[in-house]
Amino acid sequence: MTFPILETKRLKLIELTHQHVDTLFEILSLEEVTRFYGTQPFTLQAEASRLIDMFHKNYLEKRGIRWGIKLKENQRIIGTIGLNALHLKNKRAEIGYELHPSFWRMGYVSEAIKEVLQFSFKQVDLFRIGAVVYPENDASLNLLIKLGFTKEGLLRSYMFQNEQFHDTWMLSLLKSEWEKSQEK
Repeated sequence: MTFPILETKRLKLIELTHQHVDTLFEILSLEEVTRFYGTQPFTLQAEASRLIDMFHKNYLEKRGIRWGIKLKENQRIIGTIGLNALHLKNKRAEIGYELHPSFWRMGYVSEAIKEVLQFSFKQVDLFRIGAVVYPENDASLNLLIKLGFTKEGLLRSYMFQNEQFHDTWMLSLLKSEWEKSQEK
């Protein structure tokens, strides 16, 4: 099974391997990245290594797919994006992503999401892409809504992080809505 490589104008979405452990650790050891990620900041490189193993296992078992977001200009990995909770039978998944703060608000995540949506709806033939977002994560909420996602409701105490429960918004985008937006 060949891992799908996706490309945009500025980005290449690639398979993460153990050569990316240092970069992934650098990103996920930052509190400002993990505070909405559902996990504590990484303190050991072994955590990044295990995460890469999990991404690989999920892909092989068709339960998810996670790409490294690589800048074409300098080949630097700046984050990851992917589909979690992939359920091919029910044609649905949830999108998730994180980016190194040095690259926030430059349009990279938007560019990557658009490519992953295209891949998900056209190649994988999914019908629904969900997203679970902390209410405090205004940047992510606003971005997803701008890209056509609809807020479906508040999931009460859905995530447990930092020894406390957190509410999250559930958003979704349906293939039919996405196709309509592509006609414009």
